[in-house]
Amino acid sequence: MIYCVEDDDAIRELMIYSLKTAGFEAKGFPEAGRFWSELELALPELILLDVMMPGQDGFSILQELKSRAKTRDVPVIMATAKGTEIDKVQSLDLGADDYLVKPFGMMEMISRIKAVLRRSQKASREDLMHFAGIALDLERHRVSVNGQKIELTLKEFDLLALFLKVPQRVFTRQDLLDRVWGQDFMGETRTVDVHVGTLRQKLGTAGAYIKTVRGVGYQLEEVND
Repeated sequence: MIYCVEDDDAIRELMIYSLKTAGFEAKGFPEAGRFWSELELALPELILLDVMMPGQDGFSILQELKSRAKTRDVPVIMATAKGTEIDKVQSLDLGADDYLVKPFGMMEMISRIKAVLRRSQKASREDLMHFAGIALDLERHRVSVNGQKIELTLKEFDLLALFLKVPQRVFTRQDLLDRVWGQDFMGETRTVDVHVGTLRQKLGTAGAYIKTVRGVGYQLEEVND
């Protein structure tokens, strides 16, 4: 679903028609009030947002979208009639994923929407990692086990993220030191053992997935009963 926030009726109807012709579901809103009401009911895949509107303008809407946890990850493409450099910069600085300068063609609009959605979906796949009940969100720095949130230190989080990126791979203790603490770290490999130990404890039963490989290091390996 694509939401189009555009006060010009003719432009908005053309955008909706073009989106539906291209295979998207779409809804249009002439002003901010109706748009915010609809957001309470359902989130779209992407928002097309006009800058110049009566009442709450596009910049203000964008800023509010990015300040709300519920909507901050929804991709936004700004549409401006001015096309000035400052409008583009302000849109991107406030968190917009792309911008269109009016008058723009419908084919260009569709192309940009598809490109932003591809980037968004790819980023989502890369930021979210799952393994046997463990879920890690890189962007929000959150970890849960079977839906239960787990509090980790920075190093514990980085260790788990590394294991989740390449499950089954065996990491030597020196590998882990170099990747998580940095090659300039002067401590001993015992540091890795201590952090892996606390990480296992915090993960509870899921900690058993972090397997010790004798004489080598560690790997993330699902336990078979």
